[in-house]
Amino acid sequence: MLQAWLGPGFRAWLGLSGVTPGELEWLGFSSRERLCASGAGLLTQGQTRWSILPWSIMQDSFLLGALAQALLAGEPRVELLVYRCSRTLGKSWRWTGTLAERYLRTFGTGTRPRHRDVVRFLRDDAGFQRARSNYSDELLVSELLTAPQQMQPPAAAGAWDIPAIDSLGDLAKWLGLDPGELRWFADLKALGYQKTGEQFRHYHYRILAKRFGSLRLIEAPKPRLKELQRQVLLWILEKISPHPAVHGFVKGRSIKTFVAPQVGQRVVLRMDLRDFFPTFGGVRIQNLYRTVGYPEAVADLLGGICTNVTPRDVWNGIGADFGPAYVGEARRLHVRPHLPQGAPTSPALANISCYRLDCRLSALAESASASYTRYADDLAFSGGEEFEKGVERFGLHVAAVLLEEGFRVNHRKTRVMRQGVRQHLAGLVTNQRPNIVRRDFDRLKAVLTNCVRMGPESQNREERQRFRSHLEGRVAFVEMISTGKGRRLRAIFERIRWPE
Repeated sequence: MLQAWLGPGFRAWLGLSGVTPGELEWLGFSSRERLCASGAGLLTQGQTRWSILPWSIMQDSFLLGALAQALLAGEPRVELLVYRCSRTLGKSWRWTGTLAERYLRTFGTGTRPRHRDVVRFLRDDAGFQRARSNYSDELLVSELLTAPQQMQPPAAAGAWDIPAIDSLGDLAKWLGLDPGELRWFADLKALGYQKTGEQFRHYHYRILAKRFGSLRLIEAPKPRLKELQRQVLLWILEKISPHPAVHGFVKGRSIKTFVAPQVGQRVVLRMDLRDFFPTFGGVRIQNLYRTVGYPEAVADLLGGICTNVTPRDVWNGIGADFGPAYVGEARRLHVRPHLPQGAPTSPALANISCYRLDCRLSALAESASASYTRYADDLAFSGGEEFEKGVERFGLHVAAVLLEEGFRVNHRKTRVMRQGVRQHLAGLVTNQRPNIVRRDFDRLKAVLTNCVRMGPESQNREERQRFRSHLEGRVAFVEMISTGKGRRLRAIFERIRWPE
């Protein structure tokens, strides 16, 4: 039995004996006098009377926090919610039944709420505020229940074979870390952003130039963090199926399956999302893990492992090739926790996070007699004569949906392609059948031919260390799209004499 000091004249007795992980712990108060006593108390050095909250505010916050913990401390059913509230308050109150019903209407069908969200709900609930006003002298905390550390997956997660991780200790053990190392890699306090030393950072950074003066920041995790992210990807994220319209970074799907529904259509609408990966904030990723069923503490740490805050000095000394407006926008996007472009978990997390967006766009396309597919940040819609009549207006509806979901359209890349022009998606021509762009095929064929005539060293102008694997991969890509063209390129490739 431990005695804890919680405020002036306020003591609680914490029972620890016989408590096992996952059971309810309790804090009991012997009498109302212990709860409400408000002795003067001594100020510590550096404190003033202005630095201490009034006792009425502290008592009010404690009551809200205790009731919030009671509501979160088990299965969300009306009778169980009422029982836990009654235990917390030391007696049964008639108004707790309607409070439980309102709680379920607010949180019952969505993601398990955070503790602070439930406190906010209680503070804003008119019925609870009326009861607190009527019985202010009688509403006292008798027991403080704590939420059991266990997963609460939704009904849809029944087919997901994901590991059950109930606490910080379980997560550290699953990742092969101790709790201190786990907090270090999750970096929820953003030490990598605040500190300037390389030893405080988990990522390598590289800025690449794009068209029109924009830029792309590659954030490559260091080996140890990348290993942890791959474990999360393999055992958690890959068990969750994305929307059927998603074809990027999904096993069994490819760029060929992405363009297949759009081949031979009367009109094709192509749209592109701006700053795709940095758009996904850290809170959104943590909420995703809570939606899967992980407790709040575990979800926050998993989100921290998969997100990053870019240090300020990464942008120092950036060249004049980048437009100032684009640099400023990139700084604003990367100054908060976000999905790093370069982490193995980012594509899967982006696909899962976009599930509601994909559902909305699929339904919108179906209502317009069109088909919809997505490959990362590339969106494709196509249809027949009916879709062609309203394709421009349809694009405005898509942009509105994207804006509501937190994305922005890169209008420079929006294209409406009818049958009279070359319809191309993700580098492939789709007018009659999936095909390689003629210019790209001729360029690759010329490189292979020159390798045969003058040796591969003469064509490795970018000094790639694995130039042979690079060329073989490009040939294999052509073979996947067009068997005939791929066969011709393969024959030339086999004639190249590679140095020993």
